[in-house]
Amino acid sequence: MKAVIFDMDGTLIDSVEFHALAWQAAFREFGHDFDLATIRRQIGKGGDQLMPVFIAKPEIERIGKQIEDRRGKIFAERYLSQIKPFPAVRDLFERLLADGTRVALASSAKSEELKAYKRIAGISDLLDAETSSDDAEESKPHPDIFEAALEKLGGLAPAEVIAIGDTPYDAQAAGKAGIRTIGLLCGGWSEPDLREAGCVEVYRDPADLLAHYEASALS
Repeated sequence: MKAVIFDMDGTLIDSVEFHALAWQAAFREFGHDFDLATIRRQIGKGGDQLMPVFIAKPEIERIGKQIEDRRGKIFAERYLSQIKPFPAVRDLFERLLADGTRVALASSAKSEELKAYKRIAGISDLLDAETSSDDAEESKPHPDIFEAALEKLGGLAPAEVIAIGDTPYDAQAAGKAGIRTIGLLCGGWSEPDLREAGCVEVYRDPADLLAHYEASALS
């Protein structure tokens, strides 16, 4: 293994509930009232994949960008300041780097949001590469973001890389790019959900993965 590619939301920072709340508020402003739990199950996808679950294509073509922009503003204004990192994120990154493993991000977030998330997680100075929704034509569960990360890592073979994420969409996207995935439960999905999507191992959170580092696929 030469590199690890991390998801961000729900994997390194505790932000899933806030994203769901922001989407719910934005949809309401445009006349749609959707159950929060239903929206939460879609977090991990980019807006291009999330919105079609809830509203029809003609409406997306007409006002989809307005909804997504409004979601971003609501999230930044109401929730960004409340986000905390999960335990031992920086410690896990430092352990990987000490072992000579390169570290990258592959997030469905927009590049400006990702900048704030890196600061919150305390990893801005520990990255070899990063990709956001701006680097992908289609977001997770499509493989575009992981394929872009592989390219930014210098064209590593998928077999030389492991992905770490918290949703089935991470595992599905990575799998389509030929990359194995370690799943984390801290984003709210169950172990059976993550295993079914293709995760080769499942841990509670970054701290749990670090505690079992030597026995994990990372070692």
